[in-house]
Amino acid sequence: MRLRSITFRTSFWRPGTDYVSEIIRITSPHLRDGDIIAVSEKAVSTASGNIYDEAGVKPGLVARFLADSWTRRLWAGPLGLITGLKAQTLDNLKKYPVEEGAAHKQAALWHVGLLQSLRHYSEGGIDASNLPYSYVSLPLGKPIYVADKIRESVLKRTGTKVTVMIMDGDTTHSWRNLHLAPRVVDTPGLVHFGGVMTFIIGRLFGFKARQTPIAISGEQINPDRALWYAKLFHRLCGDGAGRTVWSMSSNMETSYTGVTWEMLDKVDHFPVTLMRLE
Repeated sequence: MRLRSITFRTSFWRPGTDYVSEIIRITSPHLRDGDIIAVSEKAVSTASGNIYDEAGVKPGLVARFLADSWTRRLWAGPLGLITGLKAQTLDNLKKYPVEEGAAHKQAALWHVGLLQSLRHYSEGGIDASNLPYSYVSLPLGKPIYVADKIRESVLKRTGTKVTVMIMDGDTTHSWRNLHLAPRVVDTPGLVHFGGVMTFIIGRLFGFKARQTPIAISGEQINPDRALWYAKLFHRLCGDGAGRTVWSMSSNMETSYTGVTWEMLDKVDHFPVTLMRLE
């Protein structure tokens, strides 16, 4: 079989964007029964207003420890080395901003708990890239509901039967039929335990790392194939303004919290990919 794909460029989906109508508008001229519509979780969260402003957060002692000693020393040092983090990542972690980082860790503690906050990035699906100021996107509470909503709306408005996948850029680590997801997800066959431990175990033992399909609505898809789709989607949709806060602020030539909505409006975004097996 051969896979065909179309990745759609869109405007930045600010809060309040009718993302369902936007998905249907851009995909409907190309749709056939059996197609897969892959959508970025972060784009949906942002459009839904599922974002959080960390500017007013007052971090506690645990959050300050996580931002300083835990991230700047342990993750940027021995823990980062044994898990094979890239040199650029280690350098970024050494420069992890203490005040903004502590506020971020406090928000993570509130929203996803301690075990996820121990991660050095993407704590429980929280993401600060491609958002302005001190905003972060939060993980979708029930991504399967979002996938169902999109699929049912496509069927109602176009008469086309499709499968919808919601994708997260954070990685699942696989060994044979064991797939360790970075958090609890709605995708059958993906398991999660221990917060940060899934990442550490996956990296220590060299498991295959692929981005995560957090929900699938429509035809059943084998977990391994679903992960392959997620990896392809991640490669096709690109990084927008930047893959990380560091790269985003560098690309925009501003501080970590200096990115504006208007800056993001000028960047090409690719939150939707149409896939078809032939």
